[in-house]
Amino acid sequence: MGKDNPFSYLSNAYGKNHFDVDKPLQRILDYFNVKADLSKLGDFAGRELYEIADHVDKRARPIHIMWSVNGKRVDEVWLDPSLRWAINRLIKDFDVNKFPYKEGNWHKHFASIYLISDPGIACILTITNQTAYALYKYGGDELKKYVSYLIGDADELLFGATWFTEVQGGSDLGANMVEAEFNGKYWVLNGNTKYFASGVGLADLALVSARPRGSKSGAKGLALFLVPKENSSGERNFLIRRLKRKSGTNSVPTGEVEFNNSESYLIGEKEYGIYYITEDLMVSRLANAVGALGIARKAFLESYYYSQLRKAFGKTLIEHPLIQKDLLEMEIMIDGGMILTFKAIEEFQRSWKAVPPYYSEEYHYARLLTHISKYITAEIASYVSRMAMEIHGGIGFLEEFPIERLHREALITPIWEGTGNIQALEMLETILKKEAHKQLLKDLERIVYETRDETASKTLEYIKDKFTALISFKEYEMQFYSKDILTNVGHGISVILLSHIGHKLGIERFIDISKIYYEKFIMGKEISRDYIPEIPKLIAIDEG
Repeated sequence: MGKDNPFSYLSNAYGKNHFDVDKPLQRILDYFNVKADLSKLGDFAGRELYEIADHVDKRARPIHIMWSVNGKRVDEVWLDPSLRWAINRLIKDFDVNKFPYKEGNWHKHFASIYLISDPGIACILTITNQTAYALYKYGGDELKKYVSYLIGDADELLFGATWFTEVQGGSDLGANMVEAEFNGKYWVLNGNTKYFASGVGLADLALVSARPRGSKSGAKGLALFLVPKENSSGERNFLIRRLKRKSGTNSVPTGEVEFNNSESYLIGEKEYGIYYITEDLMVSRLANAVGALGIARKAFLESYYYSQLRKAFGKTLIEHPLIQKDLLEMEIMIDGGMILTFKAIEEFQRSWKAVPPYYSEEYHYARLLTHISKYITAEIASYVSRMAMEIHGGIGFLEEFPIERLHREALITPIWEGTGNIQALEMLETILKKEAHKQLLKDLERIVYETRDETASKTLEYIKDKFTALISFKEYEMQFYSKDILTNVGHGISVILLSHIGHKLGIERFIDISKIYYEKFIMGKEISRDYIPEIPKLIAIDEG
């Protein structure tokens, strides 16, 4: 009998339940007291969804339909039917976007994004969730009615989008030029500079940053608006100039949008627009972090199972010490990034109902962890996916196998939702203006005290030294070294949390990984020979 699907000949991770085999994910959810059986989603993610994502990227990318056969400007996007089916299942059957609002559970939402791990598909869900988030927290009654449609809790499903980036500013939102003016009934938007608009042609509702006429310059002068696809007359409310040709994320249509007297509706208070936008970006940055880890995990799974089957020089690859070392380094990075990110999600879970401008200390702490985890995990995805290509050798570079796509997909994660430089600068702001690092240190001191682990204790002192050095720098030096500090602190947090989960749950594997992580990323040393006998158990993520 042949295999159940020809795609299984191209992928060694295909056909496996990507939740069931991922014991580290399960244990980390246990650590945060999250009861989540995502086995059905894990099966879907390891079968149909994995195949559809690869198919769409290689053979069925979205197509811009500008004109109808009857000569009407329609600006729709034609998606492959399998992609539409998959997205609908994720929202309606697997409740991916429903968890935060119906169960109050952000961990399950982000764990689902991790399992999906295709950045394009995850982007569609994330920008839809971000739209629901803004309306849920800050929309009036007329706007809140859309939430149930965006999260899959109504018969009809609507898609959302977040359009903040403009060609002249990029990450500099203060350079936004789209202008808003109130006509007595609704706000009218004008401008043609929304340059990276994901979800175009698919989105029924879009969050758009714009500057009310007469508002101050810079980011503080922005307000947040909801722009429906159609205006009150049933006509197209904005135009799509074109779709982008991208290196990856091809399952989400990304294009350029023009507003010409477009009807829009103010969300919340116009003076707080930048607060709403920054808060909304926390949602997508956490999604970026778990999505990056999901890519890394799929790349690891491909490599892990491939190395058990492929033979070289008379042995399977996994019997070779250098391959074991490669897999171990990939795994400790994924584990460290995962527990760091779910710690950020835990703090976001505790603080997400805070409102501007009087955000709580917990909210700023969550922001600090979000910036750190977004940067660290993007670096992990880029490295792990590249190493996976190397383990596969020449076939890792061939388009016909999914490992090549995973590396291309990974390369967007350092850029999306703010580059590494942006994360470093915003980390500085949370430290210098909000003193969020004090909350972090207080929390880490509690964790280290509970752990009573020497490695964790030394790492805490290391983190304190980094913050002391940062604050002593002059302004130029602060910015110059901020990304290095972010990296050092992020790795330090991972060491402490890995140690804590190991002691709290009684799992020796995490304690060992914590020590190896400390040696490699804090001390810059080679992995101790003491751990060589343990390597097969440390990389066997589908056991125990």
